[in-house]
Amino acid sequence: MQMKTGVEQSVYAMLLLTFLPERAVLSGEFISQQLGASPTYFQKLLRKLVQADLLYSVPGVKGGFRLRRPAEEIQIFDVYQAIEGKQTLYASSGVFEDLMGIQEQEIGLLSNLMTEAEDAWQSTLKRESIGSIRQGHRCLLSTRTFRTASHVNQRSDDGTLIKRKRLLLWY
Repeated sequence: MQMKTGVEQSVYAMLLLTFLPERAVLSGEFISQQLGASPTYFQKLLRKLVQADLLYSVPGVKGGFRLRRPAEEIQIFDVYQAIEGKQTLYASSGVFEDLMGIQEQEIGLLSNLMTEAEDAWQSTLKRESIGSIRQGHRCLLSTRTFRTASHVNQRSDDGTLIKRKRLLLWY
């Protein structure tokens, strides 16, 4: 199994968004620049995160993205599923059953092992959240060199621009 880089980039994008003041947004272009990702590809990732109800999208020139829920409520598994989809990691091709001439599909020698491994992997990803990653690495994040970003737009619930701020981000 090899996870797409989009999952990693999405987790880090959401981690960036945890530093925003309430109701502030960051543009997709700015986030993709910070992560060194293609803006076109990154917009597709952000769209998936919005569709999965993990991010809130504010349209317009001064729009952007912010977390839809508190970071502690967004599991890493939620991000994985938003980007990779909900398919299982292993599907038996039936080669063993064909080789042995077995008609019953219930044997699944390797399927049982793979299901157990996938359950353990999912359990680990469900145990951690965007908030727990931020909390667990707070010392690391607070000792980084900071630089200012372009303006961050803070909006009310109806989308009205409240104020523009400058945000400090690490590099």
